[in-house]
Amino acid sequence: MKTRITEMLGVEYPIIQGGMHYVGFAELAAAVSNAGGFGIITGLTQGTPEKLKREIERCKEMTEKPFGVNLTFLPSLTPPDYPGLIQAIVDSNIRIVETAGYNPEKYLPPLKDAGIKVIHKCTSIRHSLKAQSIGCDAVSVDGFECGGHPGEDDIPNFILLPRAADELEIPFVASGGMADGRSLVASLAMGAEGINMGTRFIATKEAPVHENVKQALLNATELDTRLVMRPLRNTERVLNNVAVERLLKKEKSLGQDIDFAAIQDEVVGVYPEIMLNGKMDSGVWSCGLVTGLINDVPTVKELIDRIISQAKYLINQRLAEL
Repeated sequence: MKTRITEMLGVEYPIIQGGMHYVGFAELAAAVSNAGGFGIITGLTQGTPEKLKREIERCKEMTEKPFGVNLTFLPSLTPPDYPGLIQAIVDSNIRIVETAGYNPEKYLPPLKDAGIKVIHKCTSIRHSLKAQSIGCDAVSVDGFECGGHPGEDDIPNFILLPRAADELEIPFVASGGMADGRSLVASLAMGAEGINMGTRFIATKEAPVHENVKQALLNATELDTRLVMRPLRNTERVLNNVAVERLLKKEKSLGQDIDFAAIQDEVVGVYPEIMLNGKMDSGVWSCGLVTGLINDVPTVKELIDRIISQAKYLINQRLAEL
């Protein structure tokens, strides 16, 4: 299966594993790349340039296939050492970086000087066009269905992807709601060059998260996510739990007086407790609507093979017969 994205990434299938906090470790990234997709290590999970270098080296020991690194740019009183993380990426000879969060423009020069391709995650057409104009090589277009931060426009992929196809010259992949061959074929039909899949990859054998997390995804339906931090215009789609319900009540009671400091206990520093220790009510964690399509925990290879097999059937048989 050849698209502009498979050509750019040097992979067999146009399936990218999204960078997920405390999920995107070497084990998962290597498994995705070995199965023909494109695995991604989450840079901020590692935190320091030294730890990121070690994680990249661990991944190289597990795969000879291409993989990348995610860097999410976030506002912080004590920001990560972004220049150091970028230098670690350059020194490690990584060829693809997925950026997310704030506009990455000021961080692009050292990446571009090193010949690194940049895919920026965007939740709107205007942000996608901006990413194109500053020199990003591709964008990941995130619809309202996605886990994590879907932006504030609330546009689902059935509208967002065709709009991206109409406006963009650089290639883009579809993100949000991606789970199977149907997702892939639909995304290709709407103009995308592939898919970026996050939540679905958490429910795989190789995902280095606690079994409680995988079981929570199996138990949940598409009705079980919630949108938090809307009053702060920092909306995040998360899987519902006790902490989420507590946060939503706090947001309602505070009304116009809400600020981040009032809710930080539910959202800051909770990922290790949830993802690694399985304490599911410790706080809020990103999860997409795609949880309604998760019914098993296969190996990464089984999942990717299934996606490609289903996609080929849809393209070559079901749609051809129409």
